[in-house]
Amino acid sequence: MVDSHQNIKQIKPFNFVVFGGDGDLSKRKIIPALFHRFADKQIKVDFTIRCITRNLSDEVAFKQTLKEFILLSLKENDKNAIIDDFLKRVALIKIEKNDKASYDKLKVDLEKTKSYQNVYYFSVPSSAFSEICNTLKSSDLINDQSKVVLEKPLGYDLKSSRAINDIISAAFKEEQIFRIDHYLGKETVQNLMVLRFANHLFERAWNAENIEDIQITVAESLGVEKRAGYYDKTGALLDMMQNHLLQLLCLIAMEPPSSLNPNAVRNEKVKVLESLRLFDKESIKENVVKGQYTRGANGETKLNSYLEDIEKYNSETETFVAIKAHIDNWRWKNTPIYLRTGKRMKKRYSDIVINFKELPHSIFPESNYPLKNKLIIRLQPEERIELVQLSKVPGPGGYRFKPISLKLDFIDSFQDRMPDAYERLIIDLIRGDQTLFMRHDELEAAWIWIESINKNWKKEIPLILYESGSWGPGNDILDENIKWETK
Repeated sequence: MVDSHQNIKQIKPFNFVVFGGDGDLSKRKIIPALFHRFADKQIKVDFTIRCITRNLSDEVAFKQTLKEFILLSLKENDKNAIIDDFLKRVALIKIEKNDKASYDKLKVDLEKTKSYQNVYYFSVPSSAFSEICNTLKSSDLINDQSKVVLEKPLGYDLKSSRAINDIISAAFKEEQIFRIDHYLGKETVQNLMVLRFANHLFERAWNAENIEDIQITVAESLGVEKRAGYYDKTGALLDMMQNHLLQLLCLIAMEPPSSLNPNAVRNEKVKVLESLRLFDKESIKENVVKGQYTRGANGETKLNSYLEDIEKYNSETETFVAIKAHIDNWRWKNTPIYLRTGKRMKKRYSDIVINFKELPHSIFPESNYPLKNKLIIRLQPEERIELVQLSKVPGPGGYRFKPISLKLDFIDSFQDRMPDAYERLIIDLIRGDQTLFMRHDELEAAWIWIESINKNWKKEIPLILYESGSWGPGNDILDENIKWETK
């Protein structure tokens, strides 16, 4: 039996400092993630959490809000005593300006535990990174034990991404920088490595010779909600495609790493991104679709248009993107990879579908189904893996087929509470394990491919309107031979 605890780095005492600590991400995800790892006794060392705010000053009310969010994440409300113990380690620090004087209280707090590692989580817009980094540096709050966590978006193009990296790299070394993408913390995404590289059955068939196409979909039923200002400057290409979908593609398409060493894994991911075929003004016309949702309905619920949601009369921002991509290497030569993401879709789900090729010859000429298999890796809302195979329908009268799914349902198979993606990622960063975090050259390679789309599609690709509550622009717009999986 394999010892799953071999070579796992031990957690050392730490101070966890969240800039934007009173924000939605901090309250809903970051702080509850730390709580659950504490409650499950994975964090057994001493630690403090410092939530940095520009506005709030009532710590009692803030902690009560945190408690309410933590309670929402529990299956049963029997951990009040643990929550109260956890919240004793949380403090709210008001910092209105990024200067040395304003950081004095934070510095006094952190100097009480000089031997602890300081983890700085930037849950703020990237426009604030520079001032925060410079002030931390000038206040002598960065040392060799320090780490910094960066939330997306990391720029809006290659140039701005490089500028952000230059700012961060002036204060932190690359091995101290953790560029976080919460999709990589999902249990099913984690299982991709095991599914591929621990199962001879799949890895032997994981190539262009056996796979007809790959489809990666992240469909959202909600609109832009409270993110209108941010989203209208970003759009679906940069908000979802540049990070989440490309990260999933890397794990699906990468070669086996030499080991599970973080750099060995990330080296293979970079190779995938560098092998993606770039677009020009001609190829983009046949391989990329963009859309924007209009008014529609989901059942009896009427849904607004994108323009109504952002309260503008005009906008060319896309809320839907579909791309037919190719990876130009031996493993994936001429295998189409379809990437799709959209808002106000009929249903919320994320999955990866591997469509295997049909058998070269059928001994069942009257088959009512094509003789091919399908592997479905569902990421949300429920996490599971399905292998779709054909099975004979019981009864006389010849061979009648029906597709049957062999399912590994994580909720059914593992009865304990499923940890949130942020829990895994936060534990990894405290340990210093960068495997699930983007390296600088990985981010740059992703931007180079995205820019080949961004610089060509404004003039060449029309914005197609689609009804809210639908599956987006029609299947035949992207490729008449492909039919998207619609759930």
